Amino acid sequence: MLRPILLVEDNPNDIELTLIALEKVRLANPVVSVRDGVEALDYLRREGQWSERAEENPAVILLDKKLPKIDGHEVLKIVRADENLKRIPVVMLTSSREEKDLLRSYDLGVNAYVVKPVEFDDFMAAISDLGVFWAVLNEPPPYSK
Repeated sequence: MLRPILLVEDNPNDIELTLIALEKVRLANPVVSVRDGVEALDYLRREGQWSERAEENPAVILLDKKLPKIDGHEVLKIVRADENLKRIPVVMLTSSREEKDLLRSYDLGVNAYVVKPVEFDDFMAAISDLGVFWAVLNEPPPYSK
C-alpha cells in the first residue's frame, strides 16, 4: 500500500490546486487534506476522528505556515520532537518569502521550504515536482512504530 501525502492547508483554492496538480502527474498515493494544525496533529498521532486510520506515517507532509489554531512552525516543532513522527519528510509550502520564516523553518527541521508561486502554471509545476520527488523518488527511512 502506498503511503499517503498529508496536505495541511486552510485555503480551499490552494487545496484544490494542489490536488489537481498531484492528480495531473498521476501519483497513486492517496492525499489526506486537513485544514488546521490541530487536525494535522490528530491525524499524525491517530487521535480523535483519525484514531482508526492505518498506522503507517505519511510519505510526506505538505505544511502551510499560516494555519488556524496551531501554525505550521508549531506543528513542525511538535512533529520533530515526537519519536514516532520525527523522520517524516516535511515540506513547508507557504506564501511567505520572509527570511525569518525561512530560517525558523530550517531551524525547526523542515526538509524543504517552497514559496507558493502566484502564477497558476508555476504553482501546478511546483506541486507536481514536489509530489513526484517526495512520494516516488525519495527513499524514506524504514517505518518504525
